[in-house]
Amino acid sequence: MMGFKLSITLLALAAFTTVAQAQDKTSDIIARGEYLARAGDCTACHTAAEGRLFAGARPMPTPFGTIYTSNITPDPETGIGKWSADDFYRTMHNGRFPDGGLIYPAMPFASYTKVTRADSDAIFAYLRSIPPVNQKNKPHELRFPYDNRQLILGWRTLFFSEGEFKPDPTKSAEWNRGAYLVEGLGHCGMCHSPINALGGTSQSDAFKGGLIPMQNWYAPSLTSNREAGLGDWSIKDITDLLQTGVSARGVVYGPMAEVVHNSLQYLDDADTKAMAVYLKGIAEASSPPPASSALPNTESSLLISLGKTVYDKNCASCHGTQGEGKPPHWPPLANNQSIEMQSAVNPIRMVLNGGYPPGTKGNPMPYGMPPFAGLLSDNEVAAVVSYIRTAWGNRGTPVSAREANELRSAPLN
Repeated sequence: MMGFKLSITLLALAAFTTVAQAQDKTSDIIARGEYLARAGDCTACHTAAEGRLFAGARPMPTPFGTIYTSNITPDPETGIGKWSADDFYRTMHNGRFPDGGLIYPAMPFASYTKVTRADSDAIFAYLRSIPPVNQKNKPHELRFPYDNRQLILGWRTLFFSEGEFKPDPTKSAEWNRGAYLVEGLGHCGMCHSPINALGGTSQSDAFKGGLIPMQNWYAPSLTSNREAGLGDWSIKDITDLLQTGVSARGVVYGPMAEVVHNSLQYLDDADTKAMAVYLKGIAEASSPPPASSALPNTESSLLISLGKTVYDKNCASCHGTQGEGKPPHWPPLANNQSIEMQSAVNPIRMVLNGGYPPGTKGNPMPYGMPPFAGLLSDNEVAAVVSYIRTAWGNRGTPVSAREANELRSAPLN
């Protein structure tokens, strides 16, 4: 009898151990899914301002109308509570709803298709673990004919290539991990690639920079060292920028500040370094083209002369009389790629609207720049931007008062 009782006890203990191990494994998968959802910056789109986590309804203005993001909480009626892991993977990988319906490419399924099945399952497990929110999806407000989902078939033919990420055997494991994050979950190409009139990007133009539609921010090229190409940056400078939003070489503002705040600051050191290695590796060595300006020489000279006066009065105390800055909090303007780019949208917007880098665990109390839209005229804004783009050896070109005026009405969010 004693032996029988001992056997029962051992069986119960084994069963308990098996259940505990299964629970630990499930917890590990959910934790990994949360990490991957951060890497994919899911909250940026699927959580509305002052809304519940992942309940959707965030408006996404596009040139074709407004798209409202969907509820991806596990609510069975209005969210994804009735979905299976297969359904979720099909959505990520194929850009289709469980019933086969076509998803508008505002969701970056062209990037998410590269995500592995294991990572997709982990994200799904995490989403199933969060509190459900009963909130119906809001209908999109798209103009004719873009409200016809069948048109997405044409878009997919032109711009969508389905398939998981394939490692490059000629590259290191670290480089390939960085490529997987940048090209897949991070969907960096959504902003840092030029978007054509159909809302698509050709593979040959990937990461070559472009104006973000409706936001009036320029996402610089990640391949050109004249823009945001990181070929001559150190790995530390790149990882600092990705994790904290500030580095010795520059500071992030605008939409990129949101990406760092919501997503990149939460990546571990190994993944951040992998991204840095990849980004540094795709930069193309190229000499900058000669500066050219549409402004007459006389007007340019007058603007730059006025610009120095405006700069000395309003900017030099932080950025230095020679544009040397006080990094990392006050970035240098001399030899600053973001100042010299062909597009002057970002420096104009920074002068007009100011801004803060993101508050991150590595930089919890960031220093910001005040807005000058109420203090400077269009001529003065154009003058100071023209000055910083051409002073101290910078190879930018002057800008006009008309360009400054056009950006005064740009949305702040």
